Amino acid sequence: MPQRPGWGGSLYILLEFVKVMGRQPCCDKLGVKKGPWTAEEDKKLVTFILTYGHCCWRAVPKLAGLRRCGKSCRLRWTNYLRPDLKRGLLDETEEQLVIDLHAHLGNR
Repeated sequence: MPQRPGWGGSLYILLEFVKVMGRQPCCDKLGVKKGPWTAEEDKKLVTFILTYGHCCWRAVPKLAGLRRCGKSCRLRWTNYLRPDLKRGLLDETEEQLVIDLHAHLGNR
């Protein structure tokens, strides 16, 4: 294998290996469902996470009986299904808190 000047041989081999191998796929793309979630899928995911919690998002779809990607399950839970997720408009105290923090911190 050719050596790059100034680099150790083992480092060069490692970089070539990473370039060829790349990152492991997050899921097996065959048989993975895409598109809108159904109410049945939502129920399965919520039931599983409330019962067992989420340890590794890559394992959740298989354990919950879903044909979805782990990333899809994580995003669905985080953005739509969490029980502590607040929907709707801010109340007056929350709105005042945002105004006060913006006055103190600015646009960060």
